[in-house]
Amino acid sequence: MSNDLTPTQTPAQSQPNYALATRLVHAGEHDRHAPENVGKVIPTTTPIYATATFLHPRSADLDAAFERAEHGESEYIYTRYNNPTVEALEMAMASVEGGRGAVACASGMAALYLALLAAGTPRGSTEPHPRHILASKDLYGSTHALMRRFFNAQSVGLSYFDVTDLKAFQAALDEHEPDVVLVESLSNPLLKMADIETIAKMTHDADARLIVDATLTTPVAHLPLEQGADIVVHSATKYLSGHADVSGGILVARTGFMLDTARSYCRQIGTTLGPFEARLISRGIKTLSLRMKQQCNNALRVAQRLEKHPKVSRVLYPGLASHPQHKFAALNYCGIFGAMVTFELRDITRDHIFQFMDDLKLVLPATSLGDIYTLITYPPVSSHRDVSADELREQGITEGMLRLSVGIEDIEDIMADLEQALAKVSN
Repeated sequence: MSNDLTPTQTPAQSQPNYALATRLVHAGEHDRHAPENVGKVIPTTTPIYATATFLHPRSADLDAAFERAEHGESEYIYTRYNNPTVEALEMAMASVEGGRGAVACASGMAALYLALLAAGTPRGSTEPHPRHILASKDLYGSTHALMRRFFNAQSVGLSYFDVTDLKAFQAALDEHEPDVVLVESLSNPLLKMADIETIAKMTHDADARLIVDATLTTPVAHLPLEQGADIVVHSATKYLSGHADVSGGILVARTGFMLDTARSYCRQIGTTLGPFEARLISRGIKTLSLRMKQQCNNALRVAQRLEKHPKVSRVLYPGLASHPQHKFAALNYCGIFGAMVTFELRDITRDHIFQFMDDLKLVLPATSLGDIYTLITYPPVSSHRDVSADELREQGITEGMLRLSVGIEDIEDIMADLEQALAKVSN
């Protein structure tokens, strides 16, 4: 293989003990002090390798590269297998999360699907066959649909528990004997927090593996792998990229077996992230720490002011003393409480909700979250559209509930827009 394409990014295991904000900026980029780079001119940031295939000097070299790739080594053969731009992102996220390695995927749902397959694969096996998945009931709507349509429909057992009720969780472990447990670090849209450290211990005591979807908290708030999770998943479309211009997903594995298994399935299924998308996400994570601090500060102030508004009946935000898990959040989330605010309007219909959203001028009615823009969605018709009315009621998602993803704009401009639209709401 040409030396010009030998992987030169700094692996997660050899990263200096820099602070998180520093690692977000530098992890995954070329190390000018690495022996193979000494005396060379190297790019400051990883270029976009817009190629589907890679050439080798001789056929024997290509054969050897395939052999090494089959044993899990990093080799550039075909972009579905590996690409330097994608690899740089994977190395950066592995370093930031403290994992053995990462797999970058075409979407957050693809990353979650691979995580469920990998976590359900017994050691020594090459075939995914989870027997039973035990999941938090407060999941993103598409996650519910994924598990029903692709797992439960194939005779994989599926059951749910309240992530805030550890006694109920233990009872569910005893009853169902799952091999996979799935939770969100911060649920969408009810903003319930999972005690990852305790849940991980209970999961492992039951001989199961724990997957944590940490999209809403990001590595800035906490690191699930350090608390015992086996795989952490992010929709990179959201906070990691942060600019509403790319779709992608990342899973980071704690062990080599989980990593190799997920990577193998990614190559076979073809859910690989493209190099252009990888570069956009890599650029986004460099400013993640700055953006999250601004967004979380804005979110706290928005929540405080909405809680006092006469047309708002309830506000859910971990930074408020009224949130049932506020003390837990203060102790476990690095002094920040996320940038999501969920609130309910008082005694109104769906038509009133639609009118309120249409009256907003700065806040955007976009079906996503985690962008630099402040976004608002109505869960029953967007994120939880695939969830039945009975399931919505059971979860506590009401007809008047709205989800606000707070951006980096000036707080007074955000509040002025919300307040002018609220003033037009007729009860």
